[in-house]
Amino acid sequence: MGYRKLGRTSSQRKAMLRDLTTDLIISERIETTEARAKELRSVVEKMITLGKRGDLHARRQAAAYIRNEVANARNWRRCTSKVFADVAPRYAERQGGYTRIMKLGPRRGDGAPMVIIELV
Repeated sequence: MGYRKLGRTSSQRKAMLRDLTTDLIISERIETTEARAKELRSVVEKMITLGKRGDLHARRQAAAYIRNEVANARNWRRCTSKVFADVAPRYAERQGGYTRIMKLGPRRGDGAPMVIIELV
């Protein structure tokens, strides 16, 4: 298979990636496991590429992917516009590689490798 299953069904995996993407866009830095971060990286890079495109169709695609429930406390409309107004202009000259993964060490309890994923 060409992707990580992360021990979940496809609908659970898609929901988790949507939540993580929304959190990363809002806070620009989150702590998660290494496998989730590596899978999240491709999704976030596609969202930033949509932001760089900036047309109406890209805005609607981004709004369809951002989770309202997660971003509700932090103003959902501001979250979708943040991709287009704040994040995408930062990377106008950059051709990919918008995220950085830094390793932290094992998680206490189950020993899962933890990382910090952030926007460069």
